[in-house]
Amino acid sequence: MPTFPAPRPRYLRQAVLADLPAKMVFVGGPRQVGKTTFALGLLATGADESHPAYLTWDDPHDRENLLKADLPSGQRLILLDEVHKFARWRNLVKGFYDKRKTRVSFLITGSARLDYYRKGGDSLQGRYHYYRMHPFSLREVDSECRPSALEHLMKFGGFPEPFLRANERELRRWQRECRERVVHEDLRDLEHVREISMIELLLSHLPRCVGSPLSVKSLSLLLQVAYETAERWVSILERLYFCFRIAPFGSPRIRAVKKEKKLYFWDWSQVPADGPRFENLVACQMLKYCHWKEDTEGFSMELRYLRDTDGREVDFVVLKDGEPEFAVECKTGEDRPSAAADYFRRRTPIALFYQVHRGADGDRDRGDVRLLPLTRLCRELELP
Repeated sequence: MPTFPAPRPRYLRQAVLADLPAKMVFVGGPRQVGKTTFALGLLATGADESHPAYLTWDDPHDRENLLKADLPSGQRLILLDEVHKFARWRNLVKGFYDKRKTRVSFLITGSARLDYYRKGGDSLQGRYHYYRMHPFSLREVDSECRPSALEHLMKFGGFPEPFLRANERELRRWQRECRERVVHEDLRDLEHVREISMIELLLSHLPRCVGSPLSVKSLSLLLQVAYETAERWVSILERLYFCFRIAPFGSPRIRAVKKEKKLYFWDWSQVPADGPRFENLVACQMLKYCHWKEDTEGFSMELRYLRDTDGREVDFVVLKDGEPEFAVECKTGEDRPSAAADYFRRRTPIALFYQVHRGADGDRDRGDVRLLPLTRLCRELELP
């Protein structure tokens, strides 16, 4: 297995630097996706957590200074990490910004959806731009998008530590420790959940649900809880950037399913089977594309899937301002278009259908469905 250098700089760097002089910048994302390293890199080359401009809510000394509004002097950029764990964090940050915005820029990072955790206080509307940081993707780790880079991502995921270590034992340990932190730290700090053991059971079961519409009713029966409780728990895991769901896309000329969503993990290496894992990797790449377009250019982007009541399905549809931009179907090795892709091509307003695989070669148009390697699609669309 080849090794790959740490991507430098991360894909958000130029966009964040362009926004900092005008507004605060929020960067949310999963635990250990590289937010702190990214933020410290904006301070100075080689900057670490000891830099005076870096303040984290998890440190008691920094927390006390933040509550006293005692910020470091002489700094043009101040980093506030995990401050969303404070119930009145929005009021706190608003005060910092309003009194210092002409002299200081603020970058706020957190391992949860900063746009969701608004625990009281004044709105920060108009004072910040929000970015969602994703794990490494194919073009980030290898500008040539070689198949070897794709296989490395498939095996070790896109989170910096396990990807760069490229060690299966370390990957397993990292995954276990991340699950424990989500359950025993993030849930404790941000949500009121008492049934911790049931959440752990849910986390162990969900990787087997990737690739199919998720039945919350089945989850509620498995966990022996009410439907509303099971739905709430999955929603909490979404807010903590542990997993995400995509809704079905309907069209007047097909009998589309309307309710059941499909679930995927931010860390696709948790998915045991190769087929669903590849689909999950592509889901993360498509979601990263949607978030990038939304966060940097202001388009309204959505990731959906196509499925009708007869069971025909195409894995992903990307919507831009409510209109379908393209669709992507994942196949491990087929050299002909899926029957579902051809069927939906003739009955939906989707102009571009791609069917991607893990191979290195091949690029064919078959009935307006283009069959090509995922590596080539990432290069041609210049996916982030």
